[in-house]
Amino acid sequence: MNPPARPNLLDFDRPSLAAFLRQRGEQPYRADQVVQWVYQRGEDDFGAMTNLSRVLRGQLADWLEIRLPEVVADTPSRDGSRKWLLRLADGNCIESVFIPEQDRATLCLSSQVGCALNCDFCATGYQGFNRNLDTGEIVGQLLLAWRALQRPGQGRRPITNVVMMGMGEPLANFDNVVRAMRLMQDDLAFGLSRRRITLSTAGMVPAMDRLKQACDVSLAVSLHAPTDALRDRLVPLNRKYPIAELMAACRRYVAGEARRRITFEYVMLDGVNDSEAQARQLVALLRPVPAKVNLIPFNPFPGSGYRTSPRVRIDRFREILLGAGILTVTRKTRGDDIDAACGQLAGRFRDRTRRRLALEAAAR
Repeated sequence: MNPPARPNLLDFDRPSLAAFLRQRGEQPYRADQVVQWVYQRGEDDFGAMTNLSRVLRGQLADWLEIRLPEVVADTPSRDGSRKWLLRLADGNCIESVFIPEQDRATLCLSSQVGCALNCDFCATGYQGFNRNLDTGEIVGQLLLAWRALQRPGQGRRPITNVVMMGMGEPLANFDNVVRAMRLMQDDLAFGLSRRRITLSTAGMVPAMDRLKQACDVSLAVSLHAPTDALRDRLVPLNRKYPIAELMAACRRYVAGEARRRITFEYVMLDGVNDSEAQARQLVALLRPVPAKVNLIPFNPFPGSGYRTSPRVRIDRFREILLGAGILTVTRKTRGDDIDAACGQLAGRFRDRTRRRLALEAAAR
């Protein structure tokens, strides 16, 4: 029989690691040293952490392990994007995507194995839901990518921005995601500023209010419709937290923050949410909120039943928003040749919700 797994060091942020060590009679500042070894020096062997005593190094190896996801596939895109399929300890697989641009290098991280929100146009939701990711499974994605992209002799960071926009609803895994984002901001770990970390939510209103107090980062909202009637269908969470409540939460999130905007994500679905009238409804909805809008051409996946809006209609939609003074960009599709584009991440896992089987039976 295999011995029980030791706690994963990556599940601890610095304060919780300091508390762990204090309970075992060690000085809390040792947590600072360990965090630096793991995240800044890339060391996985406690025995090599030479500014710790030999006794403590042995104790750390007895108490903890450093457990990273296993890379199953590392797939490059023709546009320079890169997707990792990562196997977790329980056999489930998740996906992370690296998106290089001229002025930034962004990593898109997953927060859950699947997603329970069932958004109608998303491949992840179509797959169903298995479980939340641990903090270490979230941070492990970033650590693996950081190491894979780091080039010897280069001083610049291989990753400048992180977006919690991969598989899952981050705010449905609040504690683990917040702990992971604190590590991302920690100067002794990854040292990313709050402006360079963006969390995307479908609109879990109470958790949005908690987030501002717990770990203030940039916020993106998956809106996708200007009315409750349509959003109820596209984003079922809207039935619990309708648009008026969502907009009020957005205003609270930016209150007291000069020059801060909420980013609203709006996937463009042909004949569904892309008319000029709907663009004007969106203008009226967003006027009270400091807003930026990302128009996202729909990225098809098998069985979705949707088509991408024609480019001329996307351009006209954008013109209406810009004409009303709302900063609006059309997101360039990246990684679609490797199914790494927005809404296409699926991973490999056992669907405990059985949603996929129900959908397949309904289609027969």
